[in-house]
Amino acid sequence: MRNIQHLVQKALAQIGLGSKNYTVHTIRHSFATHLVDNGADLHTVKELLGHSTLQTTMRYMHLTTARIQNVVNPYDVLQAGKDNQKVTSSKK
Repeated sequence: MRNIQHLVQKALAQIGLGSKNYTVHTIRHSFATHLVDNGADLHTVKELLGHSTLQTTMRYMHLTTARIQNVVNPYDVLQAGKDNQKVTSSKK
């Protein structure tokens, strides 16, 4: 692991990010989070990360502001459907 971390630090320095406190773990965590943020399901992420249980994968997940803002309340969807039905039926 130390060799991998050393290679990561060297690569980060080459691209101008050497002063950042990135580790192999933070890069792995970011990778998993970006996958989920972009629609990958947790089972796929679990397989990509090589985890044996979904619980292990869940440790990598956290709610980003973007994901929180994109959550759709099922009640709002139902209510919007009812409102659309009222508009459609009143036009007939």
